[in-house]
Amino acid sequence: AMSLLPCLKKKKLPVPLGKNIFQKHNPPVQQNYQALLEMCLKNKLLFTDENFPAHISSIGTGAILKKLPRNVQWKRPHALHSSPVFYAANRKHLDLCQGLVGNCWFLAALEALTFHQDILAAVVPQNQSFERKYAGIFHFQFWHFGEWVDVVVDDRLPVNEAGELVFVSSVYKNVFWGALLEKAYAKLYGSYEDLQIGQVSEALVDFTGGVNTRIKLATAPPDLWDILTRATYSRSLMGCQTQLGTTKVLKNGLVAGHAYTVTGIRKVTCQYGPENLVRLRNPWGKIEWKGDWSDSSSKWELLSPKEKILLRKNKEDGEFWMSLQDFRIHFVDLVICKLTPDLMSQEDGKKWMYSLKSGRWVKGSTAGGSLGFCKDTFWMNPQYWLNILPSEDSKKSLGSCNVVISLMQKHSSKHRNRAPHLFIGFSLYKQEEINRKLPPAFFTRHQPVNKHQVFLDEREVTHDFYLEPGVYVIVPSTLEPRQESEFILRVFSRKHILRNYVLATFFFECFCFMYLFNILKEIVDRYEGKIWEDFFTKYFEQNPEINAVQLQRILNNVSWRHFQSFHLSFSLDACQGILALLDLNASGTLSIQEFRGLWKRLLFYLKRDTSRTGKLDLVELHAAVQETGISLSNEICNLMAIRYGDPDLKISFESFVCFMLRVEIMGEAFHNLTQDGKGIYLRKSEWMMMTLYS
Repeated sequence: AMSLLPCLKKKKLPVPLGKNIFQKHNPPVQQNYQALLEMCLKNKLLFTDENFPAHISSIGTGAILKKLPRNVQWKRPHALHSSPVFYAANRKHLDLCQGLVGNCWFLAALEALTFHQDILAAVVPQNQSFERKYAGIFHFQFWHFGEWVDVVVDDRLPVNEAGELVFVSSVYKNVFWGALLEKAYAKLYGSYEDLQIGQVSEALVDFTGGVNTRIKLATAPPDLWDILTRATYSRSLMGCQTQLGTTKVLKNGLVAGHAYTVTGIRKVTCQYGPENLVRLRNPWGKIEWKGDWSDSSSKWELLSPKEKILLRKNKEDGEFWMSLQDFRIHFVDLVICKLTPDLMSQEDGKKWMYSLKSGRWVKGSTAGGSLGFCKDTFWMNPQYWLNILPSEDSKKSLGSCNVVISLMQKHSSKHRNRAPHLFIGFSLYKQEEINRKLPPAFFTRHQPVNKHQVFLDEREVTHDFYLEPGVYVIVPSTLEPRQESEFILRVFSRKHILRNYVLATFFFECFCFMYLFNILKEIVDRYEGKIWEDFFTKYFEQNPEINAVQLQRILNNVSWRHFQSFHLSFSLDACQGILALLDLNASGTLSIQEFRGLWKRLLFYLKRDTSRTGKLDLVELHAAVQETGISLSNEICNLMAIRYGDPDLKISFESFVCFMLRVEIMGEAFHNLTQDGKGIYLRKSEWMMMTLYS
């Protein structure tokens, strides 16, 4: 008999969920936002949510009560500010501050979400306001154990005697979307107190329904920088955590046992050579790293004046830079959440298949425990038949297919923190027969594909595999037998079939093979420029730095599907202007990193030309600028139409690109240099660099 000892990731013992009765997961109460809104407007009433009342019970029942200020009251935003705003589209960053709840993991994930406005708009519907159709009711959407749920809340928020929000607040005191989103998330999980302690990975999945990749930085792969680069320039959200410690704030400025958001990366050119930098943000909105490349570091003097101005922010706002080497040393985990799981594989295809199955472990029936813990009952666990089918991509990788398998346990309590997580994991077996469930003897004769199973007392366990096409069996289990819980199993691959073995056996015996096929959901990465990534990478391998002529050649060889009625072309003068704006180290060339930044902007700007004519008139220009979230006066827009437009004051797309790049970069420089938000101080050399070479 074979001995398999599973790997445990935490020392605490798992706690059984119940006694003899299976405890079923309680789904959130569904409320119809639109119907409730219309009813309140018709009756001229402000909504009050009886399912999450303005009462101490919604805050919690445990230790959090000792932290609360005296005389907590619940007030609506109109009672807290003369002109409350739901969402400020022109704010570039999150600008939220953590409150009494220790939910930095939630805020770190939320910060990552703000870099993808389309995903944020799905979680935070933007057509909500404190003016038009206001009735004291708001709603938000979260991915909750396999389905998107709409969570409705009223806008009564807990405040102290001074009228300050007790929990999440905005730096801008009239902005309330963050506080209301936190309230909806607290309602989803039982109370504000239930948001204490968590993993960034949990919130990232709840915001996107994506799949997580967790990288232990102490043993990170040698291509970590390439992984970060692909994540930054695709639809990925990133967070990280520091090591737990006895001291809360360390001498180096980092907070122990704390979650941070990865907000960007940058390869800079120093006098001694290139340096890879990672930008992070503390969700507290203060307390920053004090080492190399921090705001006050002397390392910035090694860069060109322009690069220093555009990257360095000498202000206490919680955001800072550090070297990749220091990042690996001082942080424990890096979590990357991707809407499609091709981040680690470098595959260039766009389509992935996604299957989801629900199941449960029931004592005496399907709660068999792990093979290493109790081999006599392991066979009782649920089994799922997985057929990995060959795809075109698998031919490029010597027949192996990238497959991601995720197992997520559902808590049985209405309250997130009242049902401790079980240690969960799964085994994957290669199988030849397809007509029956694997018998007990099979597991004593065969080893699983994943020989070193990892059991975690976390909500979700995810593994990446490279598998040959063929039939496999997934066996999800708890560590110990007789432990009960519901779970969902997700499989991502280019092409596969997944089904429950009970159904598979029944249909096979009935010779109804046509019903065996699982309905697969297709995920498409909407990052439009992804199909060009392989081309760009190969081009820059031959030309690590490109000049204006080469930039023009690339841009004019792209097939711009957005424009059907004319051929979009960039003049050499426009390309020289673009290069001058983006060339931070004054080399006269663009690196692939700088080009990727340009490419992402181009795709974003393309969507602003709603008429698809390649030209914007004054009205369209105003609307386009407003849509990008940048605040410009009408006077400046009119001047820019004169400067960049033709005699009819219409601006071509290439001129719009130059204009918007200049606005973005000048705005970023001002934001980084200003101390009071009103003005900046520049030395003459810096002024000349920013105005003449841009």
